[in-house]
Amino acid sequence: MTKPDRTRDDAPETERAAKKRSVHPDIGASSHAEVVVSSYTLSSPLRKPYIPDELADPTAHPEILATFEQAKAQYEAKLDALNDLCHFDYTGDWEPLSMFPGQQLLPIHDLAKTAVLRAAKSIVRLSSSLDGKPLTDCCGLWIDWSEKSKIGVVLTTAHIICTKHPTANQWKGRDEYNAEANATVHLRDGTTAEGRLLYHQEHYDLAFFQVKADLQVHLPSFNETVHCGQEVIRLGRDEKAGAMLLYLKKRITNGRVECLNPSKYERHHYMYFHHEDPNYKCKDDGGSIIGLDGKVVGLVNDHLKDSFVPSSILVKSIDLWRKFGCIPRLHLGMKFSSIKLLETTHIEKMGRKYNIEEGPIVEDLEKMLMDMCKDHFEEGNALNDKIDISELTLSLLEKGCVLRCNLKQNVPGK
Repeated sequence: MTKPDRTRDDAPETERAAKKRSVHPDIGASSHAEVVVSSYTLSSPLRKPYIPDELADPTAHPEILATFEQAKAQYEAKLDALNDLCHFDYTGDWEPLSMFPGQQLLPIHDLAKTAVLRAAKSIVRLSSSLDGKPLTDCCGLWIDWSEKSKIGVVLTTAHIICTKHPTANQWKGRDEYNAEANATVHLRDGTTAEGRLLYHQEHYDLAFFQVKADLQVHLPSFNETVHCGQEVIRLGRDEKAGAMLLYLKKRITNGRVECLNPSKYERHHYMYFHHEDPNYKCKDDGGSIIGLDGKVVGLVNDHLKDSFVPSSILVKSIDLWRKFGCIPRLHLGMKFSSIKLLETTHIEKMGRKYNIEEGPIVEDLEKMLMDMCKDHFEEGNALNDKIDISELTLSLLEKGCVLRCNLKQNVPGK
């Protein structure tokens, strides 16, 4: 005959006595209180205290319960210390470490993990204030660093110093920026440093901050091209900057580059991050968009939706700023849309009516404009000088570029 399983109430007296001794200072050694304290030092194993139900009555056994509460408090303090040490969170409603924890991304899991760990080293968190009042917070990434002087440059979105955003229409140019805003850079090691604004550019919404910090800095690599449908990962850091952002509240999220033209209210160089989760939300403005090789392909610039500045614009902007201390841009007074990103039926209609089925994408146009500005400066010309764009116009027309603008013509009197 098999022996029935023993229940908790069937435990022999020796076990119950042992449980009592684990929480009662008068049972067993007289110096048990000292044993409790020493057993919860940082180097000891993590043990969760237990008290039997019959001893948990505060009126019948107040001393036992008090000792138990003391042991419980020490256990929780040690658990918190362990969590802080390892950056794990076992408290509250635990959420997945990223948007790609499950089977859906199994084919790219290793690539994604390697890419994130590589790119994460360059990402920081920034917060700003004006006249002692909090302004906003965002992410950023190191782009320059001197190991000798311990001084570097962090690139982020100009939203960090934006004080007014009265309209969603960016073309009205009504956003206001204050260069006197104070910026704090929250570093990976948990420390902070002052960020000194070097330059900001409002059309591309970029800001450069000088930061001095006594730590090791890792600079990112940039991939100068990004294409629609590309599998990418969106990175940022939380308010404490100590860990990569997690799912929803804290974010490492995977998705694709969306095949979409910007709306009529947004800058035409924007590209978009798409995630399949309809409830997906992110607050990582200024964070990095990276490819599966870990290289940066964009900088998050949240506006009406999940927009980002593509790396081709970032690379040229950084190059112009390093060489000339500014990022000039030609103002053509026109808006552009990429034929390639239009709906297929629209492209077919344009082919029927205008014999145009393809043309340069807006990203290429922006690069052409920036190259013209670079050539203009290298030839010794000054800012705000006029540039002849006739060759650019002919080049665009030859490539089938459609300009979405109002063309006005004087009509002779009848």
